[in-house]
Amino acid sequence: MTLPRQRGITEQAATAAIDQACRMLRLPTIRAQFPELAESAAREQMSYLGFLSELLMSECDDRARRRSERRIKAAGFPRDKSLRKFDFDANPNIDPATIHTLAACEWIKKSLPLCLIGDSGTGKSHLLIALGTEAAMAGFRVKYVLATKLVNELVEAADEKQLAKTIARYGRVDLLCIDELGYMELDRRGAELLFQVLTEREEKNSVAIASNESFAGWTKTFTDPRLCAAIVDRLTFNGTIIETGTDSYRLASTRARAEQQAVAG
Repeated sequence: MTLPRQRGITEQAATAAIDQACRMLRLPTIRAQFPELAESAAREQMSYLGFLSELLMSECDDRARRRSERRIKAAGFPRDKSLRKFDFDANPNIDPATIHTLAACEWIKKSLPLCLIGDSGTGKSHLLIALGTEAAMAGFRVKYVLATKLVNELVEAADEKQLAKTIARYGRVDLLCIDELGYMELDRRGAELLFQVLTEREEKNSVAIASNESFAGWTKTFTDPRLCAAIVDRLTFNGTIIETGTDSYRLASTRARAEQQAVAG
């Protein structure tokens, strides 16, 4: 279909033509914003080039936002967590500078691992999700999964002769976030399958894990000492280890709110 191109068309006709062109060219942001931007350009006596750049940058910015939203959704995070909402004052074990350096994602570009180790309520999962979100916003492909869910999926894939395909799928993402590693004992088969995923990603793509067990306690999760040592090696070599401590700031926050309510009551 050819759009009309003629001089001296009415404003109504021009608006209709722009609307139609935006539909054909799939420019939803320009289609939605051009009337407002056109009025602003007229008020500010903007040049044609200036007005065109405003339109195109609006479309580009909106597309980048939508891509980020798609990557965050594809990551499968269980809840929305951000670094902006993390209370560094509540946990002095965590260095804000280190976390903000990690948020720049250079470690992902270098395919390095990250380990967050500490008791429940110390911020491990919050940081894991928040840093994964930062990576997705920066353009990296991210996948979040609970350790038990990942192992169960691998076992099912092995039974259905789909193991290679499943390992390859987990190997392709730029950052694999494994949460709650160490919460339950894995049998030898489960541990070996997890080891295969880590080996697939070694020095090619980053892995970030959160665990409530120190490395010394991982023998309760991976009962084979040699396999345990190999997994620890895969997850720590040249990586960053952050110990979030033992004091639950979630519990402390709950107690503080209860005390405030008691005083107010």
